[in-house]
Amino acid sequence: MSARLSVGQGVETTETSTLGQTPINTGASTGLSRLHRWNYHSPEIKDDQATNIKRFNIYRWNEDDGENPRIDTYEVDLDKCGPMVLDALIKIKNEIDPTLTFRRSCREGVCGSCAMNIGGKNTLACTIDIAAYKGDVNIFPLPHMDVVKDLVPDLNNAYAQLASIEPWMKTQTPPPPDGERLQSPEDRKKLDGLYECILCFCCATSCPSYWWNGDRYLGPAILLQAYRWIADSRDEYTGDRLDNLEDPFRLYRCHTIMNCSKTCPKGLNPAKAIAEIKKLMIKRQG
Repeated sequence: MSARLSVGQGVETTETSTLGQTPINTGASTGLSRLHRWNYHSPEIKDDQATNIKRFNIYRWNEDDGENPRIDTYEVDLDKCGPMVLDALIKIKNEIDPTLTFRRSCREGVCGSCAMNIGGKNTLACTIDIAAYKGDVNIFPLPHMDVVKDLVPDLNNAYAQLASIEPWMKTQTPPPPDGERLQSPEDRKKLDGLYECILCFCCATSCPSYWWNGDRYLGPAILLQAYRWIADSRDEYTGDRLDNLEDPFRLYRCHTIMNCSKTCPKGLNPAKAIAEIKKLMIKRQG
């Protein structure tokens, strides 16, 4: 069995022979109130005067136990916790439930490891303040992705798509004697808003076109990376890169819904990068 989040934060129960293959929908899609078993975990808060308590409702699923996905609820004393959602997750794992599984690394919004759906929006747990949520905090894995365990999505397909665009500088001419290929300040400025992408895939997993055609459509994250190298004046394979994207599905499934730009935790605009690629396609066709 494998679990995949459906649109609207419901859960689909799906079958697959091995993790990473496209699941077969068994038709067991339903809303949270109908499917989930709600487990309540409360730490032993010894301070009777603790009043700053926050509840976190967290998606849980483990392939090994053979059970359906569920929601576990945890209470955290915010007076004894850091300010970010990631701080609360770490506190829950360290002090309440060591089985909770999630990715984390830099804690500074640089690596993208802790990308997840928090309060209905894809974001980074390490950069979003708990105080931004008035009620309970609902935490799910990135939407419409196969789930490895709990809050960990399977990104194998996304990284395979990244490799397909060859995200590195490609040249035919030998490098200059000093070993560094230079560019003008004007050309360098064209890369602003592109190189900052941390590949957290918040944008791709917010895109309906990627939900429906993720096996063929590259999605906003990968197309942003593709344009980063197309726009680089030092790269000498622009034509080949455009040829690689000339496909009804790889590029043109983008319908400019703009979810990607609204949810990007770095404030980037993948939709604009995709539009620039389309403009280059039209320009070279005459």
